[in-house]
Amino acid sequence: MDDDITGAQTLAESLKAQGIKYMFGVVGIPVIEVAIAAQAVGIQYIGMRNEQAAAYAAGAIGYLTGRPGVCLVVSGPGLIHALGGMANAQENCWPMITVGGSSDQDQEQMGAFQEFAQVEASRMYTKFSARPSSLEAIPLVVEKAVRTSIYGRPGACYIDIPGNFVNASVRRGDCRQFPMCPNPSGLKADLNVMKKACQTLMIAKRPLVIIGKGAAYSRSEKEVLEFVEKHSLPFLPTPMGKGVIRDDHPLCVSAARSRALQMADCILLIGARLNWQLHFGRPPRFDEYVKVIQIDICAEELGNNVPSSIGIHGNISDVVKQMQQHFVGIHRGIMWKHPTDSKWWEALNEKIEKNDEQVKAMCADHSVPLSYYAVYDILNKYLPKDSIIIGEGANTMDIGRTMMKNYYPRHRLDAGTFGTMGVGVGFAIAAALYAQDSAKPGQKPQKVVCVQGDSAFGFSGMELETVVRYKLPIIFVVVNNNGIYSGGPKMFWDGLKTTEDVATGSLPMFLTPNSRYEQIMSAFGGIGYYAETPDNFDQALNNAFNKHADNGEPCLTNVMIDLTSERKQQEFQWLTRSKM
Repeated sequence: MDDDITGAQTLAESLKAQGIKYMFGVVGIPVIEVAIAAQAVGIQYIGMRNEQAAAYAAGAIGYLTGRPGVCLVVSGPGLIHALGGMANAQENCWPMITVGGSSDQDQEQMGAFQEFAQVEASRMYTKFSARPSSLEAIPLVVEKAVRTSIYGRPGACYIDIPGNFVNASVRRGDCRQFPMCPNPSGLKADLNVMKKACQTLMIAKRPLVIIGKGAAYSRSEKEVLEFVEKHSLPFLPTPMGKGVIRDDHPLCVSAARSRALQMADCILLIGARLNWQLHFGRPPRFDEYVKVIQIDICAEELGNNVPSSIGIHGNISDVVKQMQQHFVGIHRGIMWKHPTDSKWWEALNEKIEKNDEQVKAMCADHSVPLSYYAVYDILNKYLPKDSIIIGEGANTMDIGRTMMKNYYPRHRLDAGTFGTMGVGVGFAIAAALYAQDSAKPGQKPQKVVCVQGDSAFGFSGMELETVVRYKLPIIFVVVNNNGIYSGGPKMFWDGLKTTEDVATGSLPMFLTPNSRYEQIMSAFGGIGYYAETPDNFDQALNNAFNKHADNGEPCLTNVMIDLTSERKQQEFQWLTRSKM
């Protein structure tokens, strides 16, 4: 005779059967039993302090592993709080699944506790949103959600579980589990399109390869590196495309980004989108007549914003292999290369040298108060090459992208396509779990380093309690300039005596001056340091990297910087609108 199984157990076993390893959430009515059931089948449950941070973590773990993480939330407000993380995963094309408890079926339209149209609300933020029609249908819906989240362009999915499903029982034999859906298969391109792409690249005078996070997610680093090296092509990574090929590679032209984009006459776009991060592919940032060869897993993305000269629909690894084979075939084994002594390389190298000299001078200035560049100069002394780096903030993140180099793919997480603030601690938690679980026996996990501005840290600072509770040895650095973009000096605040003084007399970007964020970490049992000088910042980092992290202790260093510190002067701003 079959055993009875609850809806919570059915859901947990279905997730486990589909290869789910991680669940992040905030429990309450009606999903407490779901979290307990998930733990019982071996899924790691990480209890967070806010659903939004839990959703950010679930999306990040999906990007890092290629298999969706699960965000577990309660009904109504719980689901609404998670929508930000769902939208972030959807825009970044990361697989994740949100499981939301909802009000009981027999109480619909009656004003039930936290009643909300959750399936309908989630459709705007997901690829797939559904409620199983019965307990027996749960395995089918779970399999479809996982499959949808990873096939084609990855993204978020939502599964709604009514409260009366959680503890209701059904015969185990009536809940047929589905085999784990396999990872997506390869997708090759049309050979005629491939031939045209190769010919276009060969005749270009100023070719450029742009490597996006799609190349990182698809794990095509081996094929992309081989292609770029064999053809001596200058390449430019997008922020989360960094590390697909190491940042210090001689063909990397990140230090001449503006010139490379503006002057290239042919761009091979690998897993990147011509959205705001690449200035929509339009003048004045790009040449008006640039030819774009675009490789993307999503056919609808081809030709978006700028008509592609050649749009290649396919899996990046397969397509780049095809291109490589075609080059070998048409040259009978003699490899075509773009000449490294060309005028194009001369123009790029000139700009690289000039920019490098400027940055070195800024890094060398360790006067107090510190600048952003001095902070990163000191931090880089301790940053292992295999660190997983999380960057968040305005200047903190933008400068960090250039100052903290990446040497491995999928080792940088930041605000991404959606430009989301508040992701930092959730991303760091996901990265630390990934680092621990991917470490080989006897090997120390890769360091996880989260560098945030003080404003960015404030979105999810309470998650430090989660970090300490789960013994995640994350190294946090809060770069503190008293505000959003920048704040006011302490003496300015001394003249504000009342609430009205502050509400009308301080700029909207200002935050409490010299806030002691490190004490939040100390309050939860972690290690906190406050730094104002190069020496005490250096000592704090030395302890964090060489003592606390290796002992499993999370650490946060709060470093004060010059309130007027800014980025190196840019030829163009990231966005067309100013900050003020």
